[in-house]
Amino acid sequence: MVERLSLFALKKIIAGQTTQPATCIIKFYSNSCDYCHNLHEYYKDLALSYDDINFYAFNVDDHPSIEQELRFNGVPTIFAVRIQKPHKKPKIRILEDPERPNKHTWYYINGIKSFIEKEK
Repeated sequence: MVERLSLFALKKIIAGQTTQPATCIIKFYSNSCDYCHNLHEYYKDLALSYDDINFYAFNVDDHPSIEQELRFNGVPTIFAVRIQKPHKKPKIRILEDPERPNKHTWYYINGIKSFIEKEK
């Protein structure tokens, strides 16, 4: 399942303010992004295939300065946040843009899967 994040919840995850260790995959999207819409069903399917990872989505339209705050450029963007110890700074990684982006979804599903496997 993919849960939509509020700004408050996103900031808690990024700061590692959780009560348990966790691996979180966060997709940043915009309602006006065709790539984001096309990636939606694939992302939901990926979430169903992992029991041990939390999948989230954050709409950048809700807080437009989030790209600058988290230092990424454009959507879709996918983050992996690995919280090893509650209330400690987590490891945060960003999935790099593909060399030749998919014409419909930007990312390739196998590229996302590889990223998740590497970061979990």
